[in-house]
Amino acid sequence: MVDQTEVLIVGAGPVGLALAIELGTQGRRCVVVEKNERTGLAPRAKTTNVRSRELLRRWGIAERLAARSPFGVDYPSTVVFATRLGGRELARFENAFYCAPQRDDRFAEHAQWVPQYEVEAALLSRVQELPSVSLRLGTALENFAQDAAGITAQLSGGETLHADYLVGADGARSTVRELLAIRMEGTSPLGHFHNIVFRSPGLAEKHALGPAVMYWLVNAEVPSVVAPLDSGDRWTFGCPLLGKSPDADPTPLIRAALGLGAALEIEILGRDVWTAHQLIATRYRAGRVFLAGDACHLHPPYGGHGMNMGIADAVDLGWKLAATLAGWGGPKLLDSYEAERRQVHRRVVDEAVVNLGRSSGSLFQPGLEDAGAAGDAVRAVVATEILAGKRQEFDSLGVVIGAHYEESPVLVREAADTPRRV
Repeated sequence: MVDQTEVLIVGAGPVGLALAIELGTQGRRCVVVEKNERTGLAPRAKTTNVRSRELLRRWGIAERLAARSPFGVDYPSTVVFATRLGGRELARFENAFYCAPQRDDRFAEHAQWVPQYEVEAALLSRVQELPSVSLRLGTALENFAQDAAGITAQLSGGETLHADYLVGADGARSTVRELLAIRMEGTSPLGHFHNIVFRSPGLAEKHALGPAVMYWLVNAEVPSVVAPLDSGDRWTFGCPLLGKSPDADPTPLIRAALGLGAALEIEILGRDVWTAHQLIATRYRAGRVFLAGDACHLHPPYGGHGMNMGIADAVDLGWKLAATLAGWGGPKLLDSYEAERRQVHRRVVDEAVVNLGRSSGSLFQPGLEDAGAAGDAVRAVVATEILAGKRQEFDSLGVVIGAHYEESPVLVREAADTPRRV
């Protein structure tokens, strides 16, 4: 027996789940398969931006996500730059990413600092309410073939599934992209980095910098970023890959960066090494098969755009697939997905690479940690550089909601049209 559906979605991360919701709320039948366990403390994204929160509001789950915030939506989304957590403050940005819950007429929902696994939990809860969506965890796509009638997919366990369309929302190492032999173009690697999740009892009260969502630590020894992740004194720590042994105990690195003494209690909960890329797929579509999210674009996480851009991909592709399945969309509407989204992807990927170039290490100047007037003078120079050079990373509303399509097969554009800057 061969199962039948309208859309087969490969990947149950935020992009795949968002696509399932967009299709399911319009009554379209879809199956979501996911080969990996979507569990663990890995934070991945931590910023759900204003546009993504507006989409969650449309799906009826913005308040569900707000309720999952580990520190509450009133927790200040301040970004602090300092020499070390126990060192000297250099600069700060208030209301980074627009997380403050007060009214702002430019958007309907504020952003939210929340681990990606909580975003996935909120999306999953909505998926499970949709009768036309089937979620199959522990199931992998092994192969597929397509013709004019649709997709025939081979799943793990010997299952065969027929679908009208297939979407690869399966991340940076996309199986769908690999089976299509679609290349990624751009620059890679841009650098290799540690990402560590740790627990340190009472750490938030052991420094004088106040509550914040990120602390950028600017020093010559271990330039890094540390951030509160979740309740239970859980934090994340990120820095460039230092030394020749990435498997070495990272505790000394963390203690050195924090500058709170060798006795600081640290328990390592998770760790990985990741690579920064500047890559975009040469194609987002092959016949009835599409790519979305990290499967077709990869960039550094600086600015918090990755997950959010993938959710926007899902919504754009989702309504176009739903319209086509309903009989009114037409072939040019599906063609518009890549034509339109690629323009957004290029802008955001380039923005993220610029942000990466202004890392903690690049901000350091000799004498930054010196006492007295000489140190004060260096810190003043660095503070000016931070406030001028890093603002766009945390105040990027023009990138988040200011996207526009210069070219599209389904949009009419007159010569007098000019982009509106936000």
